Amino acid sequence: MGDSNYSQQLLDHQETLPTTKAASASQNHKKLSIIPFIFLIYFEVSGGAYGAEAAVGAAGPLCSILGFLIFPFLWSIPEALITAELATTFPGNGGYVIWAHQAFGPFWGSLIGSWKFLSGVINLASCSVLCIEYVKLVLPLFSCGASRYFAVVSLALVLSFLNYTGLVVVGYTAILLGIFSLVPFILLALISIPNIDPSRWTSLNEDRVKTDWSLFFNTLFWNLNFWDNASSLAGEVDRPQKTFPKALFSAGLLTCLAYLVPLLAATGAIPLKQENWVNGYFADVAQLIAGKSLMIFLEIGAVLSSIGFYEAQLTSCAYQLLGMADLGVLPQCFSVRSKWFNTPWLGILVSTLITVAVSSMNFADLISSINFLYSLAMLLEFASFLWLRRKLPMMERPFRVPLELPGLIMMCLIPSGFLVYIMSLANGTVLLVSSVVSALTILWYFMTNHFCKSNMWNHFNNVRPKLMDQDLD
Repeated sequence: MGDSNYSQQLLDHQETLPTTKAASASQNHKKLSIIPFIFLIYFEVSGGAYGAEAAVGAAGPLCSILGFLIFPFLWSIPEALITAELATTFPGNGGYVIWAHQAFGPFWGSLIGSWKFLSGVINLASCSVLCIEYVKLVLPLFSCGASRYFAVVSLALVLSFLNYTGLVVVGYTAILLGIFSLVPFILLALISIPNIDPSRWTSLNEDRVKTDWSLFFNTLFWNLNFWDNASSLAGEVDRPQKTFPKALFSAGLLTCLAYLVPLLAATGAIPLKQENWVNGYFADVAQLIAGKSLMIFLEIGAVLSSIGFYEAQLTSCAYQLLGMADLGVLPQCFSVRSKWFNTPWLGILVSTLITVAVSSMNFADLISSINFLYSLAMLLEFASFLWLRRKLPMMERPFRVPLELPGLIMMCLIPSGFLVYIMSLANGTVLLVSSVVSALTILWYFMTNHFCKSNMWNHFNNVRPKLMDQDLD
């Protein structure tokens, strides 16, 4: 079938696409307004400078400051622009799953959904681990062993129950958590001003300290990605066509400032001791600059930030599963909502169980696994974006990236190169995890399509548009 005929048919049938299903299903329920949505995006991506310390330890102050200054232009802004265009064009729960589904068909939608979901739940586990990293500074009981694992699991279960109580509750909770987690860094920056020596910002590594580029780029990438996770909530946002671009821009500005201001204050106010710059070191910096009170305040802020991070990430994971069920990729039971809170309870439960299962992994391996799976998915997402723009240039787009196709290719080329580089840093454990996930995803897709559906072993929604099942050549 010719490209022009396909484009016209898809445009003619746009009102029947599955992206509208989630939106119409929840239209009678209260939706997220722009302010809670901004803070949910902020926590999806960042939640503050907590966790950025390893960048200084890996490559020194200068590289870290430049990294958090330049990387948003090379990576975060292109990702946010793509998210704004596609989420407003296909405003349904599932986000990137819908985009790949519309671009290349249901198999690729299933594949990107699995990669993104697993990177999300592993991210949840890293959030719990990071939270305990700060708690152990006050309560050494949780430094290691069974007590540490018990604390991580207990935190995950409690926070998952909070997520179950409703999206609007989570959104307004995110506002409060965001404010209280940012205040310690604002105080740290203000108190640091008399002690700041700008020459310290130009420091590279200390003598005898070798630059760890793998740790540096993984830390940078982990702290500035997941912008597109907000797209899985498109069906739950009030007026998504108008809300998404504004919310992404606001969250992006907040995120950049939340990293740069603390890094400039901390690295400029104290002499560099690079071996100390590990997760949790901002609390030690607060004590050196302003005393124990600010240290405790910052540690409390770290815990609150981790809670917000967990809630935002779990929300995206759960609603992504709901969107995949609406597309027919997962059984329909994943689209069932709680009678009391209107939340996808099964998605929350499954996400929590996987999070608990991987919580015992090493933190560095968690971050590398997240980045590798996320990189695979982002390469497919970039391809979906470019394919949809080329094949469907006349489709109505409430927000449109102001570039033609050659410019869009260039915009995606730089972050794609960085994704390939991040993947090349993976160790054997990360490659094994990613390979197993991909193999299980392919097996799941063919099993559900050729066995479960044909034999009626489970109930799936049958909402895939017929156009997606045809040869596109």
